[in-house]
Amino acid sequence: MVSAAVVWACSVITVSTNEFIVSLSCPDRPGIVHAVSGALLSVGCNITESQQFESPETHNFFMRIAVATDRDIESVREALGPVREQFGMDLKLTAAGALLRTLIMVSKEAHALNDLLFSQRAGTLPVHVPIIVSNHLDLKPLADFHGIEFVHIPVTAATKVQAEAKLLELVAEHNIELVVLARYMQILSDDLCRALNGRAINIHHSFLPSFKGAKPYHQAHARGVKLIGATAHYVTADLDEGPIIDQEVIRVSHARTAEQFVAMGRDVEGRTLTRAVGWHAERRVMLDGHRTVVFS
Repeated sequence: MVSAAVVWACSVITVSTNEFIVSLSCPDRPGIVHAVSGALLSVGCNITESQQFESPETHNFFMRIAVATDRDIESVREALGPVREQFGMDLKLTAAGALLRTLIMVSKEAHALNDLLFSQRAGTLPVHVPIIVSNHLDLKPLADFHGIEFVHIPVTAATKVQAEAKLLELVAEHNIELVVLARYMQILSDDLCRALNGRAINIHHSFLPSFKGAKPYHQAHARGVKLIGATAHYVTADLDEGPIIDQEVIRVSHARTAEQFVAMGRDVEGRTLTRAVGWHAERRVMLDGHRTVVFS
C-alpha cells in the first residue's frame, strides 16, 4: 500500500528558476522604480536584491536588480522594453552568474595576471579568459599552465598601429566583452581607448600623479610615505585618469625597504584589479560621467 505522503511527493512538479541581473541608468524622474518593478512583476519576477542611487551632480538615476523567475530571458527583456523606451534608459539584462568573456593583456610582471587566473580557476571571479595577449614572451608558461591561448604581439613605435589592429581583431574573433590590462606596460592610442570605451580596465599604483615614471615604489620609499596602494580604473585617452572603480591602500613604515614596498604593492594591485573585474562582470559598475557608481 502506497502512503498518502508518497503519493503527494510524487505529484509535486519541479519548476526551474532562472536568475537575471537588470542594470540601468537614465535621467532621474518620478516613477522609475514603480515602472521597472511592475514590468518585472508582469513576468513573474521575484526581486531578490535591489540597489539604487540618484546622482546629485548629474541628476542621473542608477539601479541594479537581481530577480528570479520561471520565465526565460527574452520574456523579461520584452517586458522591460516599453519601460526602457519611456524613460530613455541604458538598460542591460544578463543571466546571473554568466561568465564574462575577458581578454587579459600583460607584459612581464606576473602578479596581477596570476591573481586573476587563480580567482577564475577557483570559481570566485565570474569571467572566462579564452586568450592572453602580451608584448613579451615571459608569461607564456603561466598561460600554458592554465590552458589559455597566448598571443605574442610585439609593439614598437613602427608597429603600434598594426599591433592594435591585431588586438581588435582578436577582440572580435573571440567575442570579448572586457579587456583587462594586468600590468601591460604600453600606452594605448586614443583610437583604441575609444574603441574599448567602458570595457577596458587598467591597474596602477596609487602614487600617480605624485610619483610618475620608473620605480614609483622606490620614489615613494625615498620620500618616506606612510601609505601605498593601487587604483583600478576604466581606460580612457586621458592617461591613468579614467573613471575609478576601486582603490586600496595599506600602511607602511620607515622600517620597510624599497623592495618590501614593491612586494606589498604587488599584493594590493592584484587584489584591487581582481575585485574591480569581478564587480564589472557582475554588472555592479555604471559610468556617471567621469565617475562610477559601484553597487558593491
